[in-house]
Amino acid sequence: MKPRNVENYEWTVSGMDCASCASKITKAVERLPGVGTIKLSIMSEKLKIELDKETGNPAKIEKTIRKLGYGVERQIKAIPSTTEKDEPDQVHNCVDCNHDHADEHSSRSVKHPNKVDANIQNEQQRLHNIPTDRETSWYQSAKGRLVIGTGLLLVLAWAIELVAVSGIGKWAFIVACVLGLIPVARRAFAALTTGQLFTIEMLMTIAASGALFIGAAEEAALVVFLFAVGELLEGVAANKARDGIRSLAQLVPKTALLEDNGTTKEVAAETLKIGEIVLVRPGDRVPADGQIVSGFSGLDESPVTGESIPVAKQPGNDVFAGSINTEAALRVEVTKTAQDNTISRIIQLVEEAESARAPTERFIDRFSRWYMPAIVIASALVIVIPPLVLGEAWDTWIYRGLALLLIGCPCALVISVPASIASALSSSARKGMLFKGGAVIEAAAKTHQIAFDKTGTLTYGRPVVTDVIALGDYTDHEILKIASGVEAGSSHPLAVAILRKAEIEKITLPKSDGAKALMGKGVEAIVDGVPAWVTSPKYALSSNVITDKNMEIAATYERQGKTAVIVYRKNEPLGLIAMRDEPRKDAAEAIAQIKQLGITPIILTGDNERTAAAIADGLGMEFSAGMLPEDKLEHIRIMNQKGGVMMIGDGINDAPALKQASVGVAMGSGTDVALETADAAILRDRVTDVPAMIRMSRAAMANIRQNVVIALGLKTVFLVTTVFGITGLWIAILADTGATVLVTINALRLLGYNPTKSDVR
Repeated sequence: MKPRNVENYEWTVSGMDCASCASKITKAVERLPGVGTIKLSIMSEKLKIELDKETGNPAKIEKTIRKLGYGVERQIKAIPSTTEKDEPDQVHNCVDCNHDHADEHSSRSVKHPNKVDANIQNEQQRLHNIPTDRETSWYQSAKGRLVIGTGLLLVLAWAIELVAVSGIGKWAFIVACVLGLIPVARRAFAALTTGQLFTIEMLMTIAASGALFIGAAEEAALVVFLFAVGELLEGVAANKARDGIRSLAQLVPKTALLEDNGTTKEVAAETLKIGEIVLVRPGDRVPADGQIVSGFSGLDESPVTGESIPVAKQPGNDVFAGSINTEAALRVEVTKTAQDNTISRIIQLVEEAESARAPTERFIDRFSRWYMPAIVIASALVIVIPPLVLGEAWDTWIYRGLALLLIGCPCALVISVPASIASALSSSARKGMLFKGGAVIEAAAKTHQIAFDKTGTLTYGRPVVTDVIALGDYTDHEILKIASGVEAGSSHPLAVAILRKAEIEKITLPKSDGAKALMGKGVEAIVDGVPAWVTSPKYALSSNVITDKNMEIAATYERQGKTAVIVYRKNEPLGLIAMRDEPRKDAAEAIAQIKQLGITPIILTGDNERTAAAIADGLGMEFSAGMLPEDKLEHIRIMNQKGGVMMIGDGINDAPALKQASVGVAMGSGTDVALETADAAILRDRVTDVPAMIRMSRAAMANIRQNVVIALGLKTVFLVTTVFGITGLWIAILADTGATVLVTINALRLLGYNPTKSDVR
């Protein structure tokens, strides 16, 4: 395949507060030569651009963004791309940098990974694209300094007016207004050079300048100050919304204890390679996704999955970066690099979810495109018609027209949807629930039916021993001991269940050899020198080992959806062991919550009808059994005709049905399948997270409706009062920035919303 002549660049852009900021940057950059695909995330402050090698100019992009009033920093160079298979999101920056620039970047990396120094924190922040020089206090930011400066100028002007002779105070207000307006006007004209006329900065510049022209200098200065305050509050609110994602990146420890020739040394966690062994002491966070090599301990996985109860782990079990080791030392083999660990992928999913915009958001965006020009035209008509037609005073109607211009700015309306969606995405991710975008949240809120796969979703996905029944003069202990001897070394799910039960009962495995599988019938082996069998009841009956009465006992358990096996020696039945893949502990509660939400649940399973009926009856659900993947697909298609359908599956066998459903949800504790399949994922194996997802999506949509009402309601009220002369310029700017701040604060309420709470007892 012919290589594409493009490079992928990535920048960190600071100072973005809302969707209109992102729109301004995108529109300005897309006009530049050589610019291809653009991806801009407000929450992560990342700008990714596919740039033509010959015509593209990274420096010109940075200059354009800075002219618009935003900070920009190019990310460190990664491996250059040369083929078409490179993904747009892959980072390989600075390919055209000169030697000095490259040296500057390399100086920021950890040159000695075995030596821990101050650069480790910067490297970890750089890994997750978090600016290392982020301003921590509002008064240190550019917008904070503008508020302080314009505020001081306004107070000084008022003081001059009080003590000075008449007329000087007016000039003091003019100076205060002009000095405060300069940075705003500069951004307005920078946007104008990129073809963007209808920006809030341009409307502010026109309104303030017009107010000065008609002699309203004091009010013009007050408007400039209130605008600066509004922008500052928007920035504070936006940073608050980013905290959820930012805190995820900080969960992974900066350093790790790497084993090297029998000793341990402290290294930067991001330098760990697949296959290396790290020591995780009690109280430490796991530095990388990996697998336990030695040690037994409980791990608090709440930072990753939201599960608050520590999970017991042993050799062979997977662990996630950011988990907290609570009990004993563990040796862990690294299985994923820092860029690919579970937390990094969660962050990436949440960030990418911003691009999957909800239908409501797309509508608001289209609405705002004609709304702004309409407001400008309305403002112009208010200014000219009364004086020309009715002979009214020009200064009065110029004043009202300018106020109308400020009120009409759609900032609050434009941000009403993305602010709610961003908060919902962040809040859900912290609780182990991932939505892949606003479109998924909106679809989930409209769910009327939920289809569950059974195995591994409603059940644990592994059989457990439920009953041990003696068929002779033997104890449960003896039956299990012989059965475990026969099954020793087998990986069959039924054998694993028997061996697990023997381990729980602390049964010492007897000596066994000569194990041989009886295809489709069972297993035989020599246990303590005597042949023994574990087989199906039918095979035992055909071998004349059990009677019809024993067969009826086995059938009783099989009617309960259990699998029964007979344990026997030559012509002597010892006992019956019944096993079943049991429902998850919270499955019944989850189904009750789902019904309470007015949603109909159903099981779609490939299992036999008897087993499916046993699980469905216990949970109070309908079911369809014996279904192949194509059968599930067709069933979901039929369900879709009756309203929104959510499909819950394991993300592998159910992939066709997951894609066919309105919303496909994959379950799994941070596995690749759970993160990469379907429209949403549940990271902790809790069925109750399914109704929690519904509640979160409905809360997000309710929040969006509230925001739209706030934005349009305030504007409608003040549009009317302005036209009739009841309110003026400073109220107009309060109506605009105030609505934006109210909408943002309302959206931030979702960060504290707990969707796991239910009225079901």
